[in-house]
Amino acid sequence: MRVPVVVYREANGSYSVLCPSLPGCHSQGDTLEEALANVKEAIALYLEVLEEDGLPIPEASEPLLTSVEVERRVQVS
Repeated sequence: MRVPVVVYREANGSYSVLCPSLPGCHSQGDTLEEALANVKEAIALYLEVLEEDGLPIPEASEPLLTSVEVERRVQVS
């Protein structure tokens, strides 16, 4: 089963990974390889719990990654 994940590089150099199709399923690691291995384990455990509870496994869809321009308003004291 192929599950899309989103990887963020943190300010301290570590990596955070989340799985958009499985709410609350995320992990991290000091290296990209470690973070991906950890999220694979998290996904497997998440799916195992869904199966044990008789819940459906959500359809995985590829996330669309984009950015938006946001104007920052200056606060006057």
